[in-house]
Amino acid sequence: MAKLKPKIKAKRWSPEIEEEIAELWERESTFAYDRESNKTFFTVDTPPPYASGTPHMGFGLHYAQIDMVARYARMQNQEVIFPMGVDRNGLPIEVQTEKEYGIVMRETPRDKFIDLCRQLLDKYEDQIINLARRLGLSCFSFAKDQVYRTDDPRYRQLTQATFVKLWKDGLVYEAKRPNNWCKTCGTTIADAEIEYKEIESTLSYIKFRVVETDQDLIIATTRPELLAACKAVLVHPLDQRYENIQNKTAIVPIYNIKVPIIPHPEAKMEFGTGAVMICSYGDYTDVRLFRELRLEPIEAISPEGKMTSAAGELEGLTAEDAREKIVEKLKAKELLVKSEPTMHRTPICWRSKDIVEFISMPEYYLKQEEFVPELLELAEQMIWHPVTAKQYWLNWLNSISIDWPVSRRRYYGTELPLYYCNSCGEPIIAETDKYIQPWRDPPPFDTCPHCNSSEGFRGEDRTFDTWMDSAISPLYITGYLRDPDLFQKAFPCGVRPQGKDIIRTWFHYTMLRVYQLTKQPAFKNAWISGMVVDEHGEAMHKSKGNIINPVPLIEKYGSDAIRMWGSVEASLGSDIRYSTERLEGAFKFITKLWNIARFVSSFPTVEENFMLTPTDKFILSELNKIIKEAKGSDEFDFHSPAVKVRSFIWNVFADQFIELVKSRCYNRDQTFSEEEMRGAWYTLHTVLKTVLKLLAPIIPFVTEKIWRDIYSPEASIHKQLYPAENPHWDYEISLLPEELFDFNRKIWKHKKDKNDSLRAPITEFWIEGKEFEPFKNDLKYMHSVATLEFGEPPLKDQFELIELDSENLSSKKLWISKF
Repeated sequence: MAKLKPKIKAKRWSPEIEEEIAELWERESTFAYDRESNKTFFTVDTPPPYASGTPHMGFGLHYAQIDMVARYARMQNQEVIFPMGVDRNGLPIEVQTEKEYGIVMRETPRDKFIDLCRQLLDKYEDQIINLARRLGLSCFSFAKDQVYRTDDPRYRQLTQATFVKLWKDGLVYEAKRPNNWCKTCGTTIADAEIEYKEIESTLSYIKFRVVETDQDLIIATTRPELLAACKAVLVHPLDQRYENIQNKTAIVPIYNIKVPIIPHPEAKMEFGTGAVMICSYGDYTDVRLFRELRLEPIEAISPEGKMTSAAGELEGLTAEDAREKIVEKLKAKELLVKSEPTMHRTPICWRSKDIVEFISMPEYYLKQEEFVPELLELAEQMIWHPVTAKQYWLNWLNSISIDWPVSRRRYYGTELPLYYCNSCGEPIIAETDKYIQPWRDPPPFDTCPHCNSSEGFRGEDRTFDTWMDSAISPLYITGYLRDPDLFQKAFPCGVRPQGKDIIRTWFHYTMLRVYQLTKQPAFKNAWISGMVVDEHGEAMHKSKGNIINPVPLIEKYGSDAIRMWGSVEASLGSDIRYSTERLEGAFKFITKLWNIARFVSSFPTVEENFMLTPTDKFILSELNKIIKEAKGSDEFDFHSPAVKVRSFIWNVFADQFIELVKSRCYNRDQTFSEEEMRGAWYTLHTVLKTVLKLLAPIIPFVTEKIWRDIYSPEASIHKQLYPAENPHWDYEISLLPEELFDFNRKIWKHKKDKNDSLRAPITEFWIEGKEFEPFKNDLKYMHSVATLEFGEPPLKDQFELIELDSENLSSKKLWISKF
């Protein structure tokens, strides 16, 4: 037999090889989709990452796991549309632009500010695209003209076109209502953009006066600066302390405003004194009660966060400064009974982290409250991965009590396609097949449809909430309103992959918008991941200084190591704790796989003239079990497959089977028949090909390189079908796997205890019972045994006895010759 040489030339796996593979995929357009295909289409509604700086490890692992879903679907013989997009709208880039160039948005010409935003976005986008490519994302293209951007005129035109449709369907209206207002962002924000934080505050006990009884009424509040905006006092109807003053009148201190004392169950008898002032607006309860009780609000705080003229001497002060000032005045007039510290659950803006005020502003609203029952039905119809993730959305849906304010007072976003008639003032929706910017573009009409005037029009200068853009991603990538043939095949999307932290925003608004437009769900499967946290279990934030940059780790360990580590660490939906030590362990496994493949590549692939021995049948039977256990991939959860296949490769295939068949593979002394030798070759390659396919979605680079070097230089492993169970491999085996493994470990330990090498010869070897007999020849040459017999040796004193652990074996004992 000719000298055997490995087909895999490189002796070591190197992360640098990944770059070569990425370039190969791009040259071959390996992951391009065929729009004319008759296969089932599977569209991945890839979350477009926001272009706002260097991505962290959470980004890297999240998108790598999304890629696993796409690769698995492709190996299930589906036509996969896996786009790459970048989110480029909204407040974060505006804030970053102000910091980068030392400017203030509202003090900068709008055109200039938008251009500066775009320049910065281009810089950040390159970082994102390069990292996505390096992570091995199998998007159909990373070319500039193939990556979609939410600030692209084509994308923004679709946002405007869908708004026009909703407007014409009567789902949009304008109203002046108290909204969540972030003074730092300078705009209204939606309920979904609110976070809550426990903030240390002061509870001030203040004397009001009851007009009819001339008695003091003590009220506790954390917002004394809003006394000027107080319009009512509530007491609980069952609170006996206040039975005599219900439906009477109270005088607000300092401002001498007369307000009604209303019995209402909203008053909490156990909080403060049990009496509460209702002002515009201290919190959500105030907003709701003003609406319910039909109270006329007083605007005491401006959009800039300053007190208005309604606050009298406090005008111009910030809310915080006004709070201190009013307390001083109350003390001076002996109207402050006492103050005590308290923790207050306070709404904050999820972007700026500043406290949110409730300011009455005219905004446009998209109806959502009336759609909640239908969305609840969609939640039950959808397939959730994991199933527990559904509850996140159910909780949010059941909390919705108001419609969605969709207009924002910002610059870098998609503008509302509206104009206003200079004569009658009525809004006019602009229907056009192009993206328009009403604040600078002339209207696409000459006369007002309301009054027939042609005296001119004023363009809307507000932009949409950025989620109005993001929410149509499944429509944009499937060709809605642009490519009806593609849309028919590709919509609804096969999966929406995203993090649990944006279920109430991106997920919810997508389901709402798409259902309003198409009366269909946006996608069939919802894939909800956990977060990557630092080694201490803390969420990664720039403010904490615990951001982990994946790029240096990719350069050192490779993307496959990161992908393998993330898959092994936790099941879908669970948070993943970063660990350099465990990342190194993943790299060692990939090195092990490379070494195994290099060894196997030394032997020819065979398809005929071979005979399977019991050892071969044993490993094929075990392989079949692993294929079954890898079914977690059907749930788009690659944790179990990664763990099971890694354990099989390392502990069974490498440590046991390869050691058992090495002698038969080489067959140097012609002990085995040629058919038995070829049977070993066949089995080695069959196992390797199968585990490579099982791992291909998880670690695409190393599996591709091995596949092409050994089996198919021209055809990617990612175009192969995912392994299915083989009924021909369900062999009856006389031994349980652990029994065979325990046997081998006992022999190796025996040699190690004697300071012998594992290849040290054994003169004679006896095994009690017959279970090991089918494996006789492989065991004999594996352990360098001259004579291997079954039963008990005639001269036991010349042998060392070793007890086997299994309770199922009749072969409880084995004897190894002492000489």
